Parts: sequence; C-alpha cells; structure tokens
Amino acid sequence: MSRSKKKRIGRIFLMLAMICMCMLSIFPYLWMVLVSVKERVLVYQPEVWFFTPTFENYKTIFQVHDLGTYMVNSAIVAVANCVVSLVLGSLTAYSLARHSFRRKESFSFFMTFIRILPAVASVIPVFVIAASLQVLDTHGLLIAVYMLFNIPFTVLMMRGFFEEIPREVEEAAMIDGCSTVQALLRVVIPLAMPGIVATAIFCIINAWNEFVYAMQLTTFSASTVPTIVQLFKTVTGVVWGEMSAVGTISTLPVLVFAMLVQKQMVRGLSFGAVKD
Repeated sequence: MSRSKKKRIGRIFLMLAMICMCMLSIFPYLWMVLVSVKERVLVYQPEVWFFTPTFENYKTIFQVHDLGTYMVNSAIVAVANCVVSLVLGSLTAYSLARHSFRRKESFSFFMTFIRILPAVASVIPVFVIAASLQVLDTHGLLIAVYMLFNIPFTVLMMRGFFEEIPREVEEAAMIDGCSTVQALLRVVIPLAMPGIVATAIFCIINAWNEFVYAMQLTTFSASTVPTIVQLFKTVTGVVWGEMSAVGTISTLPVLVFAMLVQKQMVRGLSFGAVKD
C-alpha cells in the first residue's frame, strides 16, 4: 500500500473519530430538545423516537412560570457583570503584564485563589452582609457578587494576551504623541480584541449559568434562569418536559452569541499559541 493511500485512510479514520466525538458531545443536548417536545406520557418512554411533537411545554414555561422575566434578569446581570468585569479585570491584567512592583506574583496568586474559592464557602457571609444592607433580591447584588469570580478569571485570561503584545508597539505609539492611556485604548485594546471577546464569552457563560448565589440571594425580582429548576420538582416527581424546554430556551442566547463571535473566539483562544 502506498504512503499516500495510507495517509488518506488515516484521515478518513480521524474524520470518523471526530464525528463520533462530536455526536457523543451533542447527544445529551439533542435528547433534551427531544424530551422538550414530547407529551408528558411519552417522556418516560425513551424507546419512542417517532411521535407528533407538541409545544405545550414551551407554552407552559412562558405563560405559567413566566420564563421571560427570568431570562430578562439573567440578561441584565450577565451583560452588566461582563462589562464591569472586562473593564476592571483588563486594567488589572494590563498592570500585571506591563509593570513591575513588589509582590506582583503574590497578588496574581491571590486572584487565582479567589477564582478557585467555591461559591458555597462564601454564600452565607455574602447573604448576611446583603441582608444587613437590605439589598437582597436585586440585580446590583448579583452583579457585584459575580465579580468575585469573573474579575479574577478576566485577569488570568487577559494577562497572557497583553504579555503577547510587544512593548515596541506601545513605544512606537508614544513616540507618535500618544499618552499611556491613548496607547492602551488605540493600540493595545484593538490588538487584544480577540482575547477580550473570548474572555467576554466565558464571563457571560459563568454569570448566565451560576446557580448557588442566585438561588440563595434572590426570591423573584432578580431571580435568574437557573433558579427556575426548583419549580419543576413536585411531590409526584420531576416535570422533565418543562425542565427540558427551559434548558433548551436558556441555552439559545449563549449559543447564538458564541456563533456570532466564533471567529474572534477561536483567534482569542489560540492567541499567542504560535510565534513567528
């Protein structure tokens, strides 16, 4: 067998393996979509693949459980938190990447420690503080709390992106008359935009999917989409159809956003991986 034929067969097997891995990864989501359009009787019959789809579950979650309000709350919290986290985290990451000061690495380690701190370890102190300040069940509280894990994440991500941008680019901009702030806004930020987009996607996903803080710090006015799952646990069991419909709807905004910026996201995730 010739070498070219062996390479072709190897590529075919590699392609088949990739297709199988993709199917295995996406199958749970497809199964959730399938359950969301089943009647309640058919939910417990997984062997039934061909049936007349129904959208009663979707009608119920919007009309009875008011999913629209939960999604608006999630959008407000996720977008606002993402913007604030990107601004503060990027400035901190730029300082760590460009300036030297005492205990810089200790500060960086402290940011990492905050990021890995489990939510359940801090939710009770946060609840007590929020109750004393009378800010429970507000969007501002969730936005501020989510900064605890999104700002450290932004710092860890953006520091690497800024370090990959040559200092000579900023120095050239300053020679042309730019100040430090102008060089940052006009030169560094545009060059780091792929990394910013990739970081923004993960920040939005982290805020959109967070459950522990949202469950303990809100009741209804600021409740986000993940907290609605408690409504589908009844004395007779879990209402899988409606829960699957919520899961399907709640993932669509993030999927659409990721598809719109997928080119920038791929560039951001591979930024600095290959050097000339």
